[in-house]
Amino acid sequence: MLDIADDLNRWVVQGRAFAVATVVGISGSAPRQLGAALAVDAEGTAIGSVSGGCVEGAVYELCRQANEDGRPVRERFDHDDEDAFAVGLSCGGRIDVLITPIRPPGSRAQAHRAPGPADPSTVVHAALAAAARGESIALARVIDGPPSLVGRALLARPDGACEGTLGGRPELDRAVAAEAAVLWEAGRTATVDLGEDGSRCATALRILVETTGPAPRMIVFGAVDFASALVRIGKFLGYHVTVCDARPVFATRERFPEADEIVVDWPHRYLDATRTDARTVLCVLTHDAKFDIPLLERALRLPVAYVGAMGSRRTHQERDARLRAVGLTDRERAALRSPIGLDLGAHTPEETALSIAAEIVAGRRGGSGVPLRGGQRPIHHSGPHHPPSGEAHFGALA
Repeated sequence: MLDIADDLNRWVVQGRAFAVATVVGISGSAPRQLGAALAVDAEGTAIGSVSGGCVEGAVYELCRQANEDGRPVRERFDHDDEDAFAVGLSCGGRIDVLITPIRPPGSRAQAHRAPGPADPSTVVHAALAAAARGESIALARVIDGPPSLVGRALLARPDGACEGTLGGRPELDRAVAAEAAVLWEAGRTATVDLGEDGSRCATALRILVETTGPAPRMIVFGAVDFASALVRIGKFLGYHVTVCDARPVFATRERFPEADEIVVDWPHRYLDATRTDARTVLCVLTHDAKFDIPLLERALRLPVAYVGAMGSRRTHQERDARLRAVGLTDRERAALRSPIGLDLGAHTPEETALSIAAEIVAGRRGGSGVPLRGGQRPIHHSGPHHPPSGEAHFGALA
């Protein structure tokens, strides 16, 4: 539900009751990912989506019912082979949806509940407010297990601070907070199987962990024409985009009005000083050895999501030899995406930016980069770290 946190937080501030349906399980060609949500308030206003249209009507009615009776419900939707236009996923996949009623702060419904953390509303309110402020958080909810625990919620922060509890056992809360920190660093949402004592040996509970935080970074090195197009598509994909170039005449706001940051500095020096994480993508468009080599010598040793460098195949061979000479191992050099991008036959800066973006998305989501026509794997599949079955959950995170 954190994908619609801004809207939901406004509802909380306005004192609205609502029910939120969250995708908590997927298999096959599911149209939305874990954590996608549809919310319906007491007046029938809806925001968000769980299926891109396939089952929205049925989920909407379940949310209306949850608003009336105050009871959570879990429902599975999959493809109906006899009637693809019945309530089901015409794309052929399967989703599990948890519908949870959320009461406004201080409501009579909350006051009349039995004491304890079973009502997740208070924790959800705090999570939505934090997400709306752009803070880095994880919201964990029990989605499968003993009825007394299903629906309980925990708000975890990267520093280990928590609000709420998943069942009153501190070992479980600490274990989930640790798992959440790993997922947050990767910018991912997933399910985690744990025992009630937080151990991985038992799997009595399945917990959905949604993460949110600052936008992932795209750093574009080289203020060239291709960079301008890449900045625009990077923003479209949701990245916080920085352009870095040592030449002040090129690194200007006039040339890159859509960029979040424009930095005039030597690329390798800026990379040494700035923050990166496992979601960061680094695109080297400088095409000049005096910039490229010291930059890539550092970039290829960082735990980032993507490092790509522009240049011809001959340039790549010369660059690879230089990187070997400065001490990069075969494994480190193999991580470089060069020549940068997928083979789309691109010529213009915009087409080239599209090919780079396609390679970034394929790496992030586990795509092959080949045409969908004639393929056999699900169209909407899980990322490269998910199990081959398409079930987006972890038994353990290493």
